[in-house]
Amino acid sequence: MKKILVTGANGLLGQKLIELLVKQPNVQPIATARGQNRLPFTEGYEYHSMDITDRAQVEEVLAATRPDAVIHGAAMTNVDQCEFEKDNCWAQNVTATEYIVNACRQHDIFLCHVSTDFIFDGTAGPYTEEAEANPLSFYGWSKYAAEKLVRHSDIRWAIARTVLVYGIAYDMSRSNIILWVKKSLEEDKNIKVVTDQWRTPTLAEDLAMGCFLIANQEAAGIFNISGKDFLTPYEMAIKTADYFGLDKSLIAQADGNSFTQPAKRPPRTGFVLDKAQQTLGYAPHSFDEGIAILASQIS
Repeated sequence: MKKILVTGANGLLGQKLIELLVKQPNVQPIATARGQNRLPFTEGYEYHSMDITDRAQVEEVLAATRPDAVIHGAAMTNVDQCEFEKDNCWAQNVTATEYIVNACRQHDIFLCHVSTDFIFDGTAGPYTEEAEANPLSFYGWSKYAAEKLVRHSDIRWAIARTVLVYGIAYDMSRSNIILWVKKSLEEDKNIKVVTDQWRTPTLAEDLAMGCFLIANQEAAGIFNISGKDFLTPYEMAIKTADYFGLDKSLIAQADGNSFTQPAKRPPRTGFVLDKAQQTLGYAPHSFDEGIAILASQIS
């Protein structure tokens, strides 16, 4: 039986991970998050309240549960909020990772740390695992600093980098591009969507599968875990409108400069997935398949 502990279990990735892990025959899932358990089901896993910014709680929970692997997905991911709340961002994204690395060292636990395409400046995407980081935002810097902590530690580790995660989870406060486009067009609202940014958008279920494959195989190193389609947000919006049969004429093309956002966005990221596909057997859905999966979950 392999014990896999998940941080941030109340979030989008965390919920998808626990849903996936409870279906695995030889896995004992341990869900952790700050405060109460907000997962929509309670069978098949154990839950521990754990604030990742509290060193004592991290050490206590990992000592008590003794997992074989940790998938560390908890983070402050609101890119603009990170610009305004730098101390909070650093505490959640960097200091907390340090606590988890230390606890993993104490108990010889394999760590799969979840990172982001925002560690890159977006001048040369799609990126391989070897590409040089050069973050444009404080969020990007915090995630890069966390990566360096993991990489320079003496534990067994992997880093799963991902891009623009979308999906539907229970009790979620944040929307995603598909839901936003669908809702706006259903309400006959005109929307502007950028054409000068490129991403490989990632279905949350695919990211969960990639993280599970890494943790289960204890595959060391850096892995790109994203979607496989290289798209602009405008193209994503058009595909969404097509799928739901909505009015595409409401979607206007815009460039990134027409939006005032506190944090700079890298223009062209996206990932090359060869390593994850060959080493792990990672097989992500297309964006069209992702829309269909998400559509089937809308209640």
